Amino acid sequence: MGVHRVGAFCVPTVSGWALGWAGERTPCFGLEREAPALRKGFESLGASREDAGCPSSATMKVKVIPVLEDNYMYLVIEERTREAVAVDVAVPKRLLEIVGREGVSLTTVLTTHHHWDHARGNVELARLRPGLAVLGADERICALTRRLVHGEELRFGAIHVRCLLTPGHTSGHMSYFLWEEECPDPPAVFSGDALSVAGCGLRLESTAQQMYESLTETLGSLPPETKRDEDDMPTVPSTLSEELLYNPFLRVAEEPVRKFTGKAAPAEVLEALCKERASFQRAAEPVQPQARALLALQWGLLGTPRQK
Repeated sequence: MGVHRVGAFCVPTVSGWALGWAGERTPCFGLEREAPALRKGFESLGASREDAGCPSSATMKVKVIPVLEDNYMYLVIEERTREAVAVDVAVPKRLLEIVGREGVSLTTVLTTHHHWDHARGNVELARLRPGLAVLGADERICALTRRLVHGEELRFGAIHVRCLLTPGHTSGHMSYFLWEEECPDPPAVFSGDALSVAGCGLRLESTAQQMYESLTETLGSLPPETKRDEDDMPTVPSTLSEELLYNPFLRVAEEPVRKFTGKAAPAEVLEALCKERASFQRAAEPVQPQARALLALQWGLLGTPRQK
C-alpha cells in the first residue's frame, strides 16, 4: 500500500442542533432510563492522557475550543511529534491562540461539512498558514485542498483517522473516526452535525434512507466505547453505547419508537421523528436576535450568510 504525505499527515492511497429532550431523566418512548452522570467537564478533554492514567504510549490529546455561543472547534494533538489537526474551524484567530499556547505545528484541517459555522474560518486560516491542508468530502467547503472519499484512512503520527461519509444534514457530510493502536483509551468520532447528544442534525439534504444508513449503519456500527465529540451542546462527550441507549434517532427499529411514529420502515420512522422534532423546535421560545447580533459583531461575522 502506497503512502503520500499531505502536510504532516501520512495518507494511504487506498483506502446543531440537538433534540431538546434532555434533563435529569430522559424519556425514551415507553422506557424511562437515567441519563448518564456527567463524568467530567468538557474542558477536561484537553488534559494530558498521562494525567488521566493512560500509559505513556498514548499520544492523542484533544483540546475543546468553544466558539459562536453554541459550537466547538477541536484541536487534536499528536503529543510525540507535536503535530496538530484542527476540526471544523469557525474562528481561526481563536484556534491559533490555542496552537501557539500549546506550542504545536498545525498541519491539517478536517471539515465535517460546508456550513459557515463549521468551515468559514478555513480561508483566513489558509492565508495565515500557507501550505495548510484543508480536507473534507464536499467541494463547497471553503479553501478545500483535497476532497476525501468514504472509507479513506489518514495517518497522523500514531493517530489513525478513518473518513466516514454520513449524508443527511448535508449530502457531503463527513465524520472522522480516530484511534490509536495498542492504547487502552477508547476511540473518538467527530460527527459534526450528523449526530448529537440524544438527537441528530436537521435533514437538509439527501434522503431519509441515506440519513438512516448514516446513523445506524455507519456511526451506529462503531465500537460502543467510542466517544462522540459534540459540536453543538455544552456537555461532556457521550459514548456510542450511551447514544444507543437513549437516542431515539438510533432506535428507529424498536417497537416503542415505531409505535410512537405510527410507521414501520426504519427510514420512515426516522422521517417522522424529524418532523416531530421540527414541531418541537417551532414551539420553543425564539432566540433573542440581539444576543446573536452581538456575537456576530464580536467574531467578525456580520455580512456572512448564515446556514445551518
